[in-house]
Amino acid sequence: MSMASRMLRHARKRAGLTQRELAAKVGIAQETIARIETGRVDPRVGTLDRLLEGCGFGLDHLPRLGIGVDRTVIRRLIELTPSERLELGIANDRAMVERWQIRRVAE
Repeated sequence: MSMASRMLRHARKRAGLTQRELAAKVGIAQETIARIETGRVDPRVGTLDRLLEGCGFGLDHLPRLGIGVDRTVIRRLIELTPSERLELGIANDRAMVERWQIRRVAE
């Protein structure tokens, strides 16, 4: 699935619109919207901007996925061995239980 298809589907659903409603609003065929959302075609930038605008969004307002994400914690976890990850998970579970006083279902 392309970035354009994910962006359009997300924006349309956030706006609470069906494909038909969006098509009527912006004057683009519902079949075209369906092809874009399923990733069968990549729209021109102007078309995508028009569709997003119909949903109340714009190309300039959508955050880029993964940009600005601090991956140092993820990298540290990946470097751990499976047994170290298990120990860390158990320690985190115990801390959560103590902090929130959660009743354990199984031990």
